[in-house]
Amino acid sequence: MATLTATTRKASPPGILTNPAVRKLLALGVIAAVLVPLAATRWTNGTWPTALTVDVSAPLGDASDWIIDNRDSHPLFLHFFGHVSNAVVIAVRAVYLALLAVGWAGVTAVAGLVAWRVAGLRLALGTAVAFVACGLLGMWVPTMQTLALMVVAVAASVVVGALLGLAAGLSDRMNRALRPVLDTMQVLPAFAYLLPVVLVFGIGVPAAVLATVVYAAPPMARLTALGLRGADKEVLEAVESLGATARQRLLTARLPLARRELLLGLNQTIMMALSMAVIASVIGAGGLGDRVYQALASVDVGAALAAGIPIVLLAVVLDRVTGAAGARLGQAPAPNARALWAYALVAAVAVAVAGRLAGRLEWPDAWVVGIAEPVNRAVDWMTAHLYSGVPVIGGTADWAGHFTTWVLDPLRDGLQWLPWWAVLLIVAALAWLIGTWSTALTAVLAMAAIGVLGVWKPSLDTLSQVLAAVAVTLVIGFATGIAAARSDRFERLLRPVLDVFQTMPQFVYLIPVVALFGVGRAPAVAAAIVYALPAVVRITTQGLRQVDPAALESARSLGASSTQQLRQVQLPLARPALLLAVNQGVVLVLAVVIIGGLVGGGALGYDVVFGLAQGDLATGLVAGAAIVCLGLMLDRVTQPTERRATKGA
Repeated sequence: MATLTATTRKASPPGILTNPAVRKLLALGVIAAVLVPLAATRWTNGTWPTALTVDVSAPLGDASDWIIDNRDSHPLFLHFFGHVSNAVVIAVRAVYLALLAVGWAGVTAVAGLVAWRVAGLRLALGTAVAFVACGLLGMWVPTMQTLALMVVAVAASVVVGALLGLAAGLSDRMNRALRPVLDTMQVLPAFAYLLPVVLVFGIGVPAAVLATVVYAAPPMARLTALGLRGADKEVLEAVESLGATARQRLLTARLPLARRELLLGLNQTIMMALSMAVIASVIGAGGLGDRVYQALASVDVGAALAAGIPIVLLAVVLDRVTGAAGARLGQAPAPNARALWAYALVAAVAVAVAGRLAGRLEWPDAWVVGIAEPVNRAVDWMTAHLYSGVPVIGGTADWAGHFTTWVLDPLRDGLQWLPWWAVLLIVAALAWLIGTWSTALTAVLAMAAIGVLGVWKPSLDTLSQVLAAVAVTLVIGFATGIAAARSDRFERLLRPVLDVFQTMPQFVYLIPVVALFGVGRAPAVAAAIVYALPAVVRITTQGLRQVDPAALESARSLGASSTQQLRQVQLPLARPALLLAVNQGVVLVLAVVIIGGLVGGGALGYDVVFGLAQGDLATGLVAGAAIVCLGLMLDRVTQPTERRATKGA
């Protein structure tokens, strides 16, 4: 191994100036040497100067007042937004009434039938058990409300995403135009989508559905475009040589070849729609999310868990069924498949009719198993015994308090103490080191926009929570990912846990942290850590496992130990995957830190929640715009050049 290191050193070019990172830092140092003294002289106070702040509250307030005043009279609302709102309400209500008309037995039978048809008997039984569990928990009607909203939102998201994907897949110009839009939409936290639709449609189901569509359509658009642009060129040339028109080539070649990507897009759209449908309970979506939101507002952990379990069950079932459908795509159908399908369909219809004739459309109250009271008793016991006063190690409240005092407070105070121009300089350096000058410029402009909006200090508070959560997430995630990459048994044991955690909507993570830590900034950070960990672990494991075996074999032949192989071969070669893990960890952490405003996270998340709750749309919109800028900056600072090149390929 020593010989290998010496050879590497001899082969490296002499001179520190040949390093691109050093050259970038030197150039940035020259720029800073000119600008920093001017900034320090002009603005002695480190906070963002008032002279560079633009008060947008007044125009936003005027705009929101105009919209509210003209919502019932202006032609734009009467003849466009009004029709859209009515169509959404009618569609959701029609699906909801249809589900109620079929009855709990019919819905369970039909859901099991669909799961069996596309994913097999095992998942069909799991689907039926999941729906029965929703009824046992007393959440059948809220589950149907969420499912109705999901059906409409997913259908609209798939249509919008597929149309955008078709345009991007068939046109290079449209692909270049849509790429930055989709990039930005995918890094925005879900909360940022709520305020604009509330401003136009008000509180209620239409705003919830349309916010869900905006949030869930980008994955469908991306994967549709990817599938169309990645179609086998030889097949397309063969079809074209037969005289097929552009429409025939699309229908007979491009779309069939992109079936896997389309199904994956459907899977991702469903999962993001469910996540957003739950979050949209804040703006009147109703259903399970509203039950969780109301329970969290009153710190009723038992009621929140009773509504949270059906959300998780729905997420797991939808993820497994759509994932299995994609995996089985292209396989030959089983013998007598049509006959079995017909028999199963008749059986499902018979169950639905029998339930209706028996008057058992609603889930019987006698079959409900109340878990709220036992869970709350357990929480009370935890509060009395684990929350504080535990000998030696302290309780969970002590841990949250220590983390706030020792980590969050110093980090927030340190960021707010730094001069604003120093923060911009650090952002520029990080973004330029990992990307290009355009990346750095975008990051700096996004951060400067936060100051211009007048929310510099709350944004730095949110940034401190994100940085603390990301640091813990990366330490735990990298360690777990390395262990999973080096042990097949550990990876197999970890896989189902990661599967469940990755399918849970963001809202659900707030329930256990409130039970363990109460409310505050530390619980918001804890929820963000748990939410982001699965993605970091998966990407790290995959990156380490994809390292060229020849490189590892060469290192072993030179006598390298297992630790040396990891440190000198695997980690350097897996650098792109590790950087991607950092990027995804940052984006996911930001999403939940913002939602942490519901449990005392404060800062920008609190401003958004306050704006929604009090109808102060100006405050909420300014905070939402700052969240957008913060997310854009963090994405650019942690987005490696290799990843950007891959996206553009």
